[in-house]
Amino acid sequence: MPAEAKVDTARSTSSVSPPLTERQEARRRRILHASAQLASRGGFDAVQMREVAESSQVALGTLYRYFPSKVHLLVATMQDQLEHMHGTLRKKPPAGDTAAERVAETLMRAFRALQREPHLADAMVRALTFADRSVSPEVDQVSRQTTVIILDAMGLDEPTPAQLSAVRVIEHTWHSALITWLSGRASIAQVKIDIETVCRLIDLTEPEKHD
Repeated sequence: MPAEAKVDTARSTSSVSPPLTERQEARRRRILHASAQLASRGGFDAVQMREVAESSQVALGTLYRYFPSKVHLLVATMQDQLEHMHGTLRKKPPAGDTAAERVAETLMRAFRALQREPHLADAMVRALTFADRSVSPEVDQVSRQTTVIILDAMGLDEPTPAQLSAVRVIEHTWHSALITWLSGRASIAQVKIDIETVCRLIDLTEPEKHD
């Protein structure tokens, strides 16, 4: 069973939008690319909806139909960035002997990818922090994508409720580590220790094997 399908059984049902046409999807990708480019250069404040519209060659009104606010846009940008990271990780899976080691390696690789674009990382994390209930679908997509990445690293076909709970705690810790690093309150070495520590929860939630 694909990891995406596993997550669907673990999350509450959210509103499903009709699929985009090929032309609409291409437009959406241009918008997300423009958002990432602007954020990479100047962070959260550099992402102005009018500039995004101009850079992606869409009308401002069209942009707002796709993303009602800058926060919606930047949270969607984070989901897109995580999806891209997931593709990269699949091409070169983590090599740890245990699920905990593989998840820790995976999350540190994702962290280092964000580290290479600190302005973009800061913009996306700030958007997540500012997100209210209106941004719930986009926030859920970020969480869902992170869960899929972790489950793939664990190599699970059928995660138990305890394992899914551990995954949620790992997600929270990873997000918190991003915030503390971006604010200058934690070093990369400290982040690595925290990630490795929380990933040990995976060992504690492995089902007992009976003869």
